[in-house]
Amino acid sequence: MNGQEIVFTLKADFLKALAHPLRLAIIEHLKNGEKSVGQLVKALEMEQSGMSKHLAILRQVGILRSRQEKATVYYAIRDQDIYKVLRPITDILGKKLRESEKLLAHLGKR
Repeated sequence: MNGQEIVFTLKADFLKALAHPLRLAIIEHLKNGEKSVGQLVKALEMEQSGMSKHLAILRQVGILRSRQEKATVYYAIRDQDIYKVLRPITDILGKKLRESEKLLAHLGKR
């Protein structure tokens, strides 16, 4: 595998980690600071085993960092620039929605 292929693979793995609704919810939930696994489980209403799997994936690609305090594991965003990646996606989807609304409104006038 050459250097360019390695870069593409790393980018694809990073984007795959983001490609799950619960992982995006975790990232949004951590926007305002560190949370324990228990807090995330309660807030996002899911099983701890499923939560742990998603947290591990996000940590593995470098989106999250973790620390342990006694029996409690805490997670936080490693680099706030992740929101600079997600913001344009929100903007694009908003634009797409507005275009669809205009089309539907136009079709409704017929």
